[in-house]
Amino acid sequence: MSTDASPTFRTFSNSQQPEPVMLTSTHDGLEFWQYMIAGSIAGSVEHMAMFPVDTLKTRMQIFGGSLSVNPVGVRQALGSILKLEGPAGLYRGIGAMGLGAGPAHAVYFSVYELCKEYFTRGNPNSSAAYALSGVCATVMSDAVITPMDMVKQRLQLESSPYKGVGDCVRRVLVEEGVGAFYKSYKTTVVMNAPFTAVHFATYEAAKRGLSEVAPESASDERLVVHATAGAVAGALAAAVTTPLDVVKTQLQCQGVCGCDRFSSSSIGDVIRSVVNKDGYRGLMRGWIPRMLFHAPAAAICWSTYEASKTFFQQLNDKDK
Repeated sequence: MSTDASPTFRTFSNSQQPEPVMLTSTHDGLEFWQYMIAGSIAGSVEHMAMFPVDTLKTRMQIFGGSLSVNPVGVRQALGSILKLEGPAGLYRGIGAMGLGAGPAHAVYFSVYELCKEYFTRGNPNSSAAYALSGVCATVMSDAVITPMDMVKQRLQLESSPYKGVGDCVRRVLVEEGVGAFYKSYKTTVVMNAPFTAVHFATYEAAKRGLSEVAPESASDERLVVHATAGAVAGALAAAVTTPLDVVKTQLQCQGVCGCDRFSSSSIGDVIRSVVNKDGYRGLMRGWIPRMLFHAPAAAICWSTYEASKTFFQQLNDKDK
């Protein structure tokens, strides 16, 4: 249950010392580090499970733009990968995502929970509070994951010139400098801010709605509720933000394997380049695998996260 997060001021005598402030979140009875661990587990499970679909999305967004005149479908992209590279081709770059997903989601969910407690102020039905909390969380977590996401996407390319995560990091540092790791950060934040706002607001609303349908069985079907609400939220948010995801992929893969290179990291410049080459439909390249990724990924992520939170709540109850 949410509690009032407004500060209470007290005076202390000379003999009294203020107690140290602990980073805790009282609305679910969990401490800050427990949210971080739960988020890290959820993010790692989500991205590892859905990585092949993410590879398909990246290939479609590149094949359909810089490297091809004709649009590429899901079946065509999948067939090309399996024929030329085998099943292992679907997992190129998974090491980079393994390194980035855990820390990024630890930041993502812990910041979200702290902001949610603060912004809801005892009003659990405030969609705006959930959306704003999600935006704050994504700005922080994107700073963590953007470098590894760039490495991951370059490794996902067909005939990628990099031997692995370490080789890619080293060569990018030498050839392009540290700034190359963050060229898409602005685009990532601009994309993920509305994505997260839609995602979290939809998730919390869908979770409440599903729980109200059958309140007597809500506790027994808790994971089903979280998974269903997460899937709905993920699919909707993914569809809305696909054009910005295309821009992000173009920026992160520029100059590699024949991909276009841009003179600046301007979102407008990339959009104009994509539209001039492939029309407005070019901005929706990869929307099907993107939705196929985010719907089950969100279901996996939220159900894993809530299950981890439940574990810590039970653990905390035993220690009382």
